Amino acid sequence: MADEEKRVEIRKPRGHYCFACGTENPIGLNLTFYRVGDTVCADITLGKYHEGWQGMAHGGIISTLLDEVMSWAVMISKKTFLVTRKMDVKYVRNVIIGTPLTVTGRLVDDSAPPKIRAKGEIRDDQGRLLVRGSAEFVAIPKEKFSSMPSGFKTQMASLFENAQRADSP
Repeated sequence: MADEEKRVEIRKPRGHYCFACGTENPIGLNLTFYRVGDTVCADITLGKYHEGWQGMAHGGIISTLLDEVMSWAVMISKKTFLVTRKMDVKYVRNVIIGTPLTVTGRLVDDSAPPKIRAKGEIRDDQGRLLVRGSAEFVAIPKEKFSSMPSGFKTQMASLFENAQRADSP
């Protein structure tokens, strides 16, 4: 369809241990991200190691997915580092392990810096809404960047620059 927005892959930094997106965490989710318009997305199928009640995904894993994708939506949009201040999650339907999922997040309000609000959803491969959430993030001031490893800062600066280029016509 001509009206569909194109999918733009997001290159993430390598060599860190974030449980949700880290490339070096052997027990992590290793999420990969892409954008469609102003929405950041990740596709994943959770397995038996993500289980809570029999056959269902653990609620903490589900909220981790939402937190991570919403935070990446804010990072890509605002081109800054941030931390989660608070998050609300509404479990609408059971998330069954082995079901392909799409997690989406988007910035909804940045009018009161350094606070930034985002919303997210998890849908199954049939498009059914399983979980929705909202969160408030706080941007990390640039003067605090000095505590981050230089290689990580360099990778993230490159990510922000590439995201900006992808936004240009």
